[in-house]
Parts: sequence; structure tokens; C-alpha cells
Amino acid sequence: MAHFIDRRLNGKNKSAVNRQRFIRRYKQQIKKAVSDAISKRSVTDISSGESVTIPSKDITEPFFHQGKGGRRQIVHPGNDQFSPGDRIKRPQGGGGGSGQGDASNDGEGTDDFVFSISKDEYLDLLFEDLELPNLRKNQLDKLVQYKNVRAGYRSEGVPSNIDIVRSLRGSLARRVAMTADKKAQLRELEQQLAALEREPVPDQQQLRQLQEDISALKQRIAAVPFIDSFDLRFRNFQKRPEPTSKAVMFCLMDVSGSMDQATKDMAKRFYILLYLFLSRSYKNVEVVYIRHHTQAKEVDEQEFFYSQETGGTIVSSAIKLMYDIVQQRYDPTQWNIYAAQASDGDNWTDDSAPCAEFLATKLLPLLRYYAYIEITPRSHQSLWQEYEKLLSRFDNFAIQHIKDVSDIYPVFRELFKKQAA
Repeated sequence: MAHFIDRRLNGKNKSAVNRQRFIRRYKQQIKKAVSDAISKRSVTDISSGESVTIPSKDITEPFFHQGKGGRRQIVHPGNDQFSPGDRIKRPQGGGGGSGQGDASNDGEGTDDFVFSISKDEYLDLLFEDLELPNLRKNQLDKLVQYKNVRAGYRSEGVPSNIDIVRSLRGSLARRVAMTADKKAQLRELEQQLAALEREPVPDQQQLRQLQEDISALKQRIAAVPFIDSFDLRFRNFQKRPEPTSKAVMFCLMDVSGSMDQATKDMAKRFYILLYLFLSRSYKNVEVVYIRHHTQAKEVDEQEFFYSQETGGTIVSSAIKLMYDIVQQRYDPTQWNIYAAQASDGDNWTDDSAPCAEFLATKLLPLLRYYAYIEITPRSHQSLWQEYEKLLSRFDNFAIQHIKDVSDIYPVFRELFKKQAA
């Protein structure tokens, strides 16, 4: 049995088409393997590729083999154990494979197929069918978002913008227009000269006159330049403002004493996954990091993920700080504003109801989407209960529960799944 598999290198795109065809054909198996891999590895390593194992039963490849037709009575040279006519027992168990699964009963086996995907292919599959909810194009950003577009041709410009084909086309049209009548006169004079030379005794004075006229016409035709500055055409470009999808994502994280290191680590993983998704899916996205315990403050990425703090919990401090930042820097008429809040649900009891009220009256009317992620194996507390009351009032508000690391990616997909048109 012979298997034919394309093992050519990717140089000069020899097998790139086959690779993409393979990914499309086994997309469901590869996506399932990618989804399973996210729970087995750190999210900080998500930017690297992945080795995907596909069961052999899901892969079919064309092969050629020889059939065992007829009766076969063969004893190979060097045999010292069997004689013609002896019956050979079937091998017990599998003898040819080393893959996972049960042993084969026919002496043959196959390994599972291991397929390595690149970083870009891994991220494409990981973030496929995901988007920021309710994203829309806002007003024209007249300061930054401009695009150079073609705007016809012009007779002046820089050499790098010259259109050679159009310039040569103009040169040919000019030369045809300037020499067409002269070439017609030249053909007519050449015919007269040929007729005069065929006469037995040609008139020498007339012969010289025709030759001089023909020579003068040829000089005038040759004097027309092949290309002139008038023929040159340059590609013209204009800057045109484009609708821009500017978005800002607020990351709010509880760092109080009730958030143990394991809970903080899961929150960090969720935000790292969210940041990779935003930076890969959208070009114009800003991220604002806000940490809070009893007080909230805006920090950079390094301090957000790695600074150590302890204390009580007042969630409203982070929500109010976010509102102040929105009022100062992000006009809701020009920005798509999103927020993701991570907490263990432990909040000062008298602060949970004001948090929900502040969200309902101040923040949610300004936001496209607000996601609350509660990371705890315990039962929900007052903050979750107050937030649940907002679900029926606002369609741009969502809450999800994470119990362990394996829940991070499914919850992430549920929060940011692509909406129907």
C-alpha cells in the first residue's frame, strides 16, 4: 500500500494552496482542537502556533494497493519454519501502529495525524465569528482618518506617478494626428514618381521636383517627436475622509484582598485574551486599564497585570472613575465605548445597589456593551443579584460566571460572539 502526500516545502507557494484546502476541509476538527488547547495552555502563550491532532478516521487519502486475488501458495527463500500447505494463524493484536486507541486485529495500525498551524492561522481560527457587539461607524474623523484615492489623471506630477501606458497612448494619438495627412501626400507623390520612372523618356525636371518634395515630406514626418512633454500623463490622488470605527475598551479589575492569586490569574488571562482579540480584529481600538479596591485608579498595562495591592472592595469607585474618563476624553458621539469588569463578586453590601443604579442612569446609555465577569466557585453575592436586574432593561449589558480556567474561553466566545445581521 502506497500513500501519496504532498510534502513539498512552501517555497514559491508550491503547497500553499493545498494547505489552505486542507484547513478548509478539516476546519471543524481543527477548530475543536484549537478550542480545547486554550484550556490547556496559558493565554500568555496564545500568540504562538499550535500542533493539532486529527483522528485518523477523519482523514481519507487516495492510495493504491495490490489485491490478494486467487490462491497463493508461496514459501519464501530462507524459510525454516513452514512447509507448503501449512496454515498460518492470524497475528494476535495489532502489530503495525503506535497511535492511540484499541489494537488492530489485522496486524496493521495507523497513527493520528498531527498538523502544525502557524500563529496567524491559530489566531484566525481562535477569533473567528467574534466581534465587538453593536459596533458602528461614527462621524468622519477629519484629523486622522484619510485615505488616498485615485482621482483621474493630470498633465503635471512627480516622476513616480507617471502612467507609462497612458503617456504612450497619448504619444501615438498625437503622432497619428500630426502625420496622417503628410503620409497620405507621401504615398501619392511616391506613386507619381513610380509612374514617371516607368515612362520611356521621363521629364527630368519633374522627376527632380518629385524627389525633392518626397524628401521634404520625409523630413517633416521624421521631425515629429516620438514623445513630447504634452503627452505625459500622471496618476492623480486625492485624500478623502473615511468613516472610522473608533472604539475604546475599559478593563476594570478588582484587586482587593478577597481576590486571591488564582482568581487574579484567571482575570489576567481573560483580559490578555480580550486584548489580543481587540488588537487583531480592529485597528482603531484604545484600551484603558482601571484597578480598584476601596479606591480606583487608571494604570498602565504593566501595573494592571503585575502590581500587588490589598484592601476592601468598593466597586462604585471604578465605575465612577470610568464615567469621568469618558466625559473627559471619549465623546460618545465619536467613540464606540465598551467595558469589561472582572471581580469575585465580593463587594461592600451598601455599595452594590448604587453600582447598578449608576450604571443604569449614567454609563449604560453611553456604552455599546458592558460585560461583567464574576470569577468565583462560590454562590453569587449582592453585586451579581443587583446586576441581574439590569439584564431585562438593557440589551447592551451581559453577565457571565467563571469557575475555573477552562471556563475562560467559552465565556469569552459567549460574550463576543458575532451577532446576526
